[in-house]
Amino acid sequence: MTRPVRVLSLYEGFFAGGARILHSDVVAGLARGGAQRHRVLSLTSAARRDASLQFARDDARFRRLRTAGVSIDTFDRVAGDRPLAPEDFTLEELTRAAALFAEADVILSLKEQPLSLVVALERAGLLPDRPIAACLHRSDPTHSGPALGWLCDTAASGALTATIACADSTCLAYARAGVAAENSWVIDNGIDTRRFRPGTRAERGRIRADLGIPEAADVIMLAARFDAMKDPGLFLRSVARHARRSPGAHYVVCGAGMTPDNPAFLTLRAESGVDAAVPLHALGLREDMPALYRAADVVALTSAFGEASPLCLAEGAASGAVPVTTDVGDAARVVRGFGLVTPRNADAIGAAWDDALDRRAALRAAALDARARLDRRRMIDDYRDAIAGLLMPRALAA
Repeated sequence: MTRPVRVLSLYEGFFAGGARILHSDVVAGLARGGAQRHRVLSLTSAARRDASLQFARDDARFRRLRTAGVSIDTFDRVAGDRPLAPEDFTLEELTRAAALFAEADVILSLKEQPLSLVVALERAGLLPDRPIAACLHRSDPTHSGPALGWLCDTAASGALTATIACADSTCLAYARAGVAAENSWVIDNGIDTRRFRPGTRAERGRIRADLGIPEAADVIMLAARFDAMKDPGLFLRSVARHARRSPGAHYVVCGAGMTPDNPAFLTLRAESGVDAAVPLHALGLREDMPALYRAADVVALTSAFGEASPLCLAEGAASGAVPVTTDVGDAARVVRGFGLVTPRNADAIGAAWDDALDRRAALRAAALDARARLDRRRMIDDYRDAIAGLLMPRALAA
């Protein structure tokens, strides 16, 4: 094929989340080489999530893709608590999507939710014959609601050619859930180690000063949206217990809904027993995550389910923070050698934070040694190979 390979990615929408960060990194990286031309179709132009309304045009991933020369089409819809079902699409939307599918050589679906569009196109007899891969980022498919059914349906009908999982736990979980595509790959997550790097003392001092955190304080950070999957209540209960033993520590939470503007967050803080005097910095959505990680000593994850290969652990470690996580998805494998895994118990989590702080010099050095393993360039190369693999049967048939 002498012209660039044309790849269309399907997004449920543009809103804060690790999977969108990851896939947008892949798309931007692959588009940069010139051998592939990428386009994105978002099923929505805004999203109401985690007590906030997020417009696609304001999203950092949206802007980055545009800057990378990626064309983005959106349907005029708002993503809500449930994904768009096949019967929700209008004929005009299906006709527009069918034309975009026909112009592409390969279709990538970011998670399973956008496959409702594939089901709708198939039912309407408008689905072009193109290889389609679902990029999966959960370790608990049952929490994807009806989207799991759409994934199984497209796999059973033969419309879905392959799955690309970001973790071994993801691949195994979807296989157990009955997803049987013709091909499957596991491609470990990668991060931009040029952005996520250790900070100098001056950089750490500046971001801490901006947040009102003393230079010598221990800082524990949770980078997660306000969602049951992330279990912010467990983090806050751990803070309440840890703060009683370590009164000089500061705690940072950032992500959609992690803000005093969210009444549910304030209620949960009170219910968790976090005293008003505890220095808990609730920052909400932030675009300066590399700086925040550089200011932290520990990057915490208290998720209850659904995680696959959490980006925050790799991003924090590459920035010099020690990851401490519950045992969800592939988290234990991600932090092996430079982080700690803890039971889902507030006292145990607080003790693990203290252990990480006591051993921070050695664990930080081990994390920085692992930066090459965490780098996204390997991930982008693996996606390039997967796309070539999707096209190979057609090239041989031709």
